[in-house]
Amino acid sequence: MGEQHEKKPSLNIAIITVSNHRTQDNDTSGDYLQQAVELAGHRVSERSICPDNRYALRAIVSQAIASEHLQVVLVNGGTGFHEQNSTPEALIPLFDKEINGFGELFRMLSFEQIQQSTLQSRAIAGLANKTVIFAFPGSTSACQLAWEQIIDTQLDASTKPCNFVSQLKKVKE
Repeated sequence: MGEQHEKKPSLNIAIITVSNHRTQDNDTSGDYLQQAVELAGHRVSERSICPDNRYALRAIVSQAIASEHLQVVLVNGGTGFHEQNSTPEALIPLFDKEINGFGELFRMLSFEQIQQSTLQSRAIAGLANKTVIFAFPGSTSACQLAWEQIIDTQLDASTKPCNFVSQLKKVKE
């Protein structure tokens, strides 16, 4: 007799690249995230590039949070200390609950790659209206670290002892 496997829930995910310079043609980080999300069996429902402007980003993410079908928002870029970087300032007011451990874990893991420069990573995450939002640096290597070592397993309902799937909006497939 063959084993029966429970079907892994496929989530609806938005990918937002925060940049004043990237375009659809050169958004390698967005391309990586789209491929990784799809390879994990999820759907990229929306993908956009937003200028590094806290109000523009807040508007886009607010629409995603209010959407009945989006369950996850991945924001890459705008998390550094440059005066234009405003991703944390844009997102924190939107959170119902912050996921403090995400930034802590991201910086711990990224220390292996970039040593003390990880201090300048303001990676954050939170829940808002049953939507999980992860924000991390925009380099492709930072996106890989965030997805492969943290986010992918937290969007898998089989991850024990806990994951975020049960916290998200229920969407009919």
